[in-house]
Amino acid sequence: MSSSLEKSRKRPHPDGSTDIAVPGDGTVSPELKSVDFGRRVCWNKYQPYNDLPLPLVAEGTPPVFDPNESPALCCHVNAISGRARAITIHLANQPGQDAKLPKPIATPIFMPVGTKGCLKGVEISELISDPALSCPIILANTYHLAIQPGTELVDEMGGLHNFQGLPNACPSAKEQSYNLLTDSGGFQMVSLVKLSKVTEEGVSFENPFTKHKSSPNETLEKDMLLLRPEDSIRHQNHISANIIMALDDVVSSVEVNDARFQLATARTLRWYDRCYKAHAKALTQNLFPIVQGGLDTQLGGLREKCLAGFRHRAQEWKYKIPGYAIGGLAGGESKDDFWRVVDQCCRALPDNKPRYLMGVGYPLDLVVCSALGVDMYDCVYPTRTARFGVALVPGEAPGTLRLKSRDCAGSQQVIQPGCGCQACRGGITRARLHTLLKANNPLAAQLISQHNVAYMMFLVRSMRKAIMEDKYREFATSFVREQYPQKDGKDTCPKWVIDALGAAG
Repeated sequence: MSSSLEKSRKRPHPDGSTDIAVPGDGTVSPELKSVDFGRRVCWNKYQPYNDLPLPLVAEGTPPVFDPNESPALCCHVNAISGRARAITIHLANQPGQDAKLPKPIATPIFMPVGTKGCLKGVEISELISDPALSCPIILANTYHLAIQPGTELVDEMGGLHNFQGLPNACPSAKEQSYNLLTDSGGFQMVSLVKLSKVTEEGVSFENPFTKHKSSPNETLEKDMLLLRPEDSIRHQNHISANIIMALDDVVSSVEVNDARFQLATARTLRWYDRCYKAHAKALTQNLFPIVQGGLDTQLGGLREKCLAGFRHRAQEWKYKIPGYAIGGLAGGESKDDFWRVVDQCCRALPDNKPRYLMGVGYPLDLVVCSALGVDMYDCVYPTRTARFGVALVPGEAPGTLRLKSRDCAGSQQVIQPGCGCQACRGGITRARLHTLLKANNPLAAQLISQHNVAYMMFLVRSMRKAIMEDKYREFATSFVREQYPQKDGKDTCPKWVIDALGAAG
């Protein structure tokens, strides 16, 4: 096995110690002791949060990269509708992107997840050149790429864009240049919690590819893999993604351990400092910090403290922060808790920087959270559910079509009339897909994956159009009514949706 994650062992530090010192009691960030938490944390806010007019920039305006503020990202706010935003994100070029500048990212945007640099069943060239898909950015996972094939190999191949082979595979690559975002590996602290141990130094994972016992009497030494903030950034520098994420201390949102959340929130700030210092490509790659703090949205609570920590770094320590991510959600928490965290973060974070809500990809969540002010999303849901024969379609919640069901066995309809994906525009019927699924033919998963990505891209483009026309309220209302029509004269819409959209105005 080829692995570029380092084996776990204590290492000496410059002062001769083997453990990284934790300031204070490990739960309070010293720089925040003078913060007045009697008021909500926020910075660089404009209308509708106050009376200051938000500077808008026309679509198509060429980017200007500010070396003192954000040398590799230019964010143009094109329009607002209530709190919903249509922005254009311009990014600096990376190895393998032969165009002068990568394709601009028009938001709201959904990013398909290619864990190891590719989507299952969807070619990169299809993902970016098919008009129904035309994704300007996809996500890859640092942890998985570090284990296999190893980020050093990716670096030797000229970065992930080149490793994916796009410039050679697609003659129009220069016109179709796309962007990459990499997760830091922090999410694996939750998804692989039984295989991991978190300390101040970093997180140690039991290698999932290690040989298992062939007999009860056989003894095997565990192969532990250490991912420190510095390691995460080094791997992401090797991958050469346009946007990279700081390693954060992630705790499951349904965990019942206040002390663990306090420690994780303060540690996230400390780890961000280490990531920032370790970042070797700050002029070309954009490092986003991740807001943590569990579900504690109270005044002076953990989310507030994490936000205050990033504000302090931006304003007092003059960190160049090109954008912010909201993490620690979509892990089983109640929808009421979910939207309140998103609402709080969007009210606090700067209006001139992108906001990325991590791991969220249900269509209803995108519509609601964009109303609250989120710009970017990612999730495995559309492609993972496709592999189970489930297509995303408009209509009553949950907005899905189970193509394995008996109802589809003789249907001559396409998945969704009017959809531009390969299956729908090619006239491939539900009955045909049903037959392919029953035969376990991988072509079915491929076609449904393409459809589901096309559905998500059409959704976010429709959302942007509504924002540009200042009709997002009408769009969101129509979408929700379609998913939750009245029955017997009674409203069926979940209370959390009503409350969230109410908070959004």
